[in-house]
Amino acid sequence: MTLLAVSVSHRTAPLALRERVELNERRARALLAALTDRTEIEEAASLSTCNRTELYLSASDADAGERVANAELARTAGMSREELGPAIRTLRGTDAARHLFRVAAGLDSMIVGEAEIQGQVRRSYELALSLGTSGPIINRLFQDALRAGKRVRTETGISRLRASVASVAVELARRQLRSLEGRHALVVGAGKHGALTARALMDAGVQTVYVANRGRERAEDLSRRFGGRTVSFDDLAVELRRCDLVLTCTSCPHRILTRRTVAAAVAGRDLVVVDMAVPRDVEPSAGKLRGVTLIDLDAIQHEVKSNLWAREEEARSAAPIIEEEVTSFEHWLAALEVVPTISALRERGRAAVERALRENESRWHSLSDDDRERVEMIARAVISDLLHEPTLKLRQAGQRGSSSLYIQTVRELFGLTA
Repeated sequence: MTLLAVSVSHRTAPLALRERVELNERRARALLAALTDRTEIEEAASLSTCNRTELYLSASDADAGERVANAELARTAGMSREELGPAIRTLRGTDAARHLFRVAAGLDSMIVGEAEIQGQVRRSYELALSLGTSGPIINRLFQDALRAGKRVRTETGISRLRASVASVAVELARRQLRSLEGRHALVVGAGKHGALTARALMDAGVQTVYVANRGRERAEDLSRRFGGRTVSFDDLAVELRRCDLVLTCTSCPHRILTRRTVAAAVAGRDLVVVDMAVPRDVEPSAGKLRGVTLIDLDAIQHEVKSNLWAREEEARSAAPIIEEEVTSFEHWLAALEVVPTISALRERGRAAVERALRENESRWHSLSDDDRERVEMIARAVISDLLHEPTLKLRQAGQRGSSSLYIQTVRELFGLTA
């Protein structure tokens, strides 16, 4: 089996393409089922965030598995393989594991060290578990990735530099409005990003935070936490007219703010709109309206790139931790390679004992049942002792990652089938 990571991320694709490959839970379920229905792929898990859509696969044939993954991802996005191909980055084996470990630690995020990714990786793993599309390799991969992420956050100073897409978005809005003191802001979406956004707005001195969400109960909970007000999702057009700043972070599959809606709300004044959603919540052409400043994830990414020095210093201190975890996973993976040979070797020994006992059955008619049992025990003990050393050497070679020669030698010496 070969481990594969198939990735479309902020490092390889613009926002317009990333939103086409975004996987909500329904699409993720369908894609994972389609992948594991193929004989080339044994196990599969997906990860989809604002910054990335990735597949982690265990494939019996790496090249064939990659082709299947690319084709299914393109089909899900409604694109051709040729169209999506340049945005896909594929990693194999240890490189695939290292990538997920860095992702879980927040080292590959748009904002290095962001904390939300840990929960997103965990939820992706739980989805694969619930669907039965993961197996021993993917399970161990995600478990080790979550441990690596936790170690990086507790053993380095990267958590002290914690920031989020929301905090950067609020900072960009502050620059446009010169100050957020006394301003009125509308947060559309009451999930985790909505909560982070509301907190960042209050810290920046916003006077009033209005919260809109399709589920009113969640919106009311968030508005209470930050002394804001809940507004109806259906009244967004009206509420826009009260606000200086709008920040959207929903998981809606369609635009919630059209150019026409924003145009009606501006009415000769200035309005800053920050769209943090994938797919985007705001019709992009709304940013061309007079008086409207539209900030999306591409703009946020550009801002993040200009202030990376401190975070990259902490990321460098995390590198040894990641490599320790990768080495541990690599040894575990290599040890798996010897398991079929050990099983075949022990089966050969068991078969040899059974054959010897069967061929000599007619010679033992005078033996008592107790004596017969003793003969069988002795035969099995001799075979077990004979195979102990080859088995031990195979396991040790697997742990060192140098098992190929041992596997080949044992299979040839004992006539084991491939």
